[in-house]
Amino acid sequence: MNKIIYILITVILAACGTKKPEQQETKPEQTNSITLTPVQVKNANLTIGTPEMKPMSALLKLNGSIDIPPQNMVSVSFPLGGYLKSSKLLPGLHISKGEVLAVLEDAQFIQLQQDYLMAKSRLVLLESEYKRQLELNQSKASSDKVYQNAKADFDSQKILVKSLSEKLKLIGIDPFSLNEETISRGVNVYSPINGFVSKVNVNIGKYTSPTDVLFELVNPEDIHLNLSVFENDVIKLAVGQRVKAYSHQNPNKFYNAEIILISRNLDANRAAEVHCHFEKYEKELLPGMYMTAEVGIENQTALTVPIESIVKWENKAYVFLDKGSNSFEMKQVMLGLSENNFQEILNPEIAKDKIVTQNAYSLLMQLKNGGE
Repeated sequence: MNKIIYILITVILAACGTKKPEQQETKPEQTNSITLTPVQVKNANLTIGTPEMKPMSALLKLNGSIDIPPQNMVSVSFPLGGYLKSSKLLPGLHISKGEVLAVLEDAQFIQLQQDYLMAKSRLVLLESEYKRQLELNQSKASSDKVYQNAKADFDSQKILVKSLSEKLKLIGIDPFSLNEETISRGVNVYSPINGFVSKVNVNIGKYTSPTDVLFELVNPEDIHLNLSVFENDVIKLAVGQRVKAYSHQNPNKFYNAEIILISRNLDANRAAEVHCHFEKYEKELLPGMYMTAEVGIENQTALTVPIESIVKWENKAYVFLDKGSNSFEMKQVMLGLSENNFQEILNPEIAKDKIVTQNAYSLLMQLKNGGE
């Protein structure tokens, strides 16, 4: 019996032992450090140095698009409902301030003009009666009550005429030139700005309500260039800086602009909006057009390394720190401006570290090949 138990235990342990190597089989861990032999260091021909503080000046290239500020976009509606009788507007058509955009018709327009003329006519009668009662009251020929009623009727009618007059002005009818001969069933819709038509939302014969937007107009004379700037570059910009922009369709033509506003909020991509105003409006600059801008960055002292110090791996930038005894560590860095073969580094913690300034890519190849 004891012999059988011994055999079973031996078989179980043997089975466990065969699975153990399979469970421990793992891929080699990636490392950012490498140690070379003296021969490898000599063959790599490495040069060691330290980051330097240098004055940097360069062109900062930014991407963006042409935008229209809200105050330059106008939605045209009509305060009273009506049927669209005529309109010749098409998207893209240039319009001038005061130009007739459309003609609307409705019976309520006729009624409003009628009410105004009748109220105005009655006002003349009540004014005459008020003056007559005033004279009679002053001579005590009529009671105060009769005089007060005449005054109240006259004042009420003046209010009615005034309110109807404002309603007529609201729909574009001049009450002072309105008479029984000029009553019209149609009213004009006028353009409030100079610009062009961006949208036409109605067609002939359609009934429109006061809440409907008939047309959308754009005044392009105050268009903005909206640029996207990453957080590392925002601090390099200031209101008033000059900007040169060009479109992707015509990169040889530059448009001068000026920074007028820098947003203090970052979006999901860690970028801020920078608004620029064009010095001169050009008709070929259309809302939504993609643009590239160049901003001259003034001289500033920056922590720099030779461009050969920078290696790229998986879309990230690195330098190799010299840790002594032929050991090197690959450290990720953030890049700033570049000028005259020097690259700005936005990592102040490596200011006093020794780094590989030449043939850094040979270290990268040995590190990555050795890790495979």
